[in-house]
Amino acid sequence: MAAERADALDRSGAFPSEDVALCHEAGLLAAPLPADLGGLDLCAPRHAPILLDVLAHVGRGSLALGRLYEGHVNALALVLRYVRGPVAERLAADARAGHLFGVWNTQPPEGGLAIDGPAAAPRLVGCKSFASGAGSVTRPLVTARLPDGRQQMLVVDLEAGTRMDLSGWRAHGMRASASGTLDFSGIPVDPAMTVGEPDDYFREPDFSGGAWRFTAVQLGGIEAVFDAMRAHLVATGRGGDPHQRARVGEAAIAVETARLFVGRAADLIAEGTAAADRLIAYVNLTRLAVERAGLDVLEKAHRSVGLSGFLQDHPLERLSRDLATYLRQPGPDRALTDAAAYVLADPSPADALWHGRDTA
Repeated sequence: MAAERADALDRSGAFPSEDVALCHEAGLLAAPLPADLGGLDLCAPRHAPILLDVLAHVGRGSLALGRLYEGHVNALALVLRYVRGPVAERLAADARAGHLFGVWNTQPPEGGLAIDGPAAAPRLVGCKSFASGAGSVTRPLVTARLPDGRQQMLVVDLEAGTRMDLSGWRAHGMRASASGTLDFSGIPVDPAMTVGEPDDYFREPDFSGGAWRFTAVQLGGIEAVFDAMRAHLVATGRGGDPHQRARVGEAAIAVETARLFVGRAADLIAEGTAAADRLIAYVNLTRLAVERAGLDVLEKAHRSVGLSGFLQDHPLERLSRDLATYLRQPGPDRALTDAAAYVLADPSPADALWHGRDTA
């Protein structure tokens, strides 16, 4: 259903509200919660392979929706890791009621979000930028700078349609993710908003290792582009050309490479025995492998379909823009070189780097 509406939502300021509502009705917004809080325990490490399939399936239908749902899962994973008791029960009730969560960490160099004011009555001051779902995510998990410079996680209750500015989101793709800037200035900071201790947001291996989830959404987008390419060749009767077949074969290799990398990352999470540095290194490689696979599939699809794939009424046109935009990610060069440093320091032979037994 999300795939059928994606083209109509391909405009600045759009948001897949109907798709999010259907996710709520289907139980997906509550699914990350443990069973005792009314969910399916989708955030449990042992269920990582199942979560992979869910995220890839959503991303295949709509990358904008996939980005939003991955943020919802990420936020609830952090809440479940660090919050207990009545606060956890309240936030779980919000998820079951259909509130959309998200993680907003990015902020402008000047005017970033901070906790200010007297200790007895602290308030938020400043903004978050590139916040996906701005105006529709009503339970964002944000990081706010403390007076000593450390970052504190908070879940802020927001009213839909308030405090956002979407005017700067005139993106090439992912237009329906409704990314924008939010000004939190003046919101009182209540202890019940606090998630974990200062700088817990950056605690490893969860901070870097959790990136595997967005690669699962990207995988779904890559598969959607691949399917659009194949469908075009079949519909136009051009699949018999040997050059077209060669490109399809190469694209199929890239798609399966991405799926194998993301699948192995999910397996490492589920096994729970990998040392932190090994897990982080593999997830970093997964990020780059999926990016490379996505770019390869885009190139093969554009070459095979030709100019038709750049026309607005062709399925490949929006799919390509959304995927190209979503493949942009923070610090790809650092992720690659950090993973390479781990590989150089590990004396294991190549066949045991990622598949040998480990000690967590």
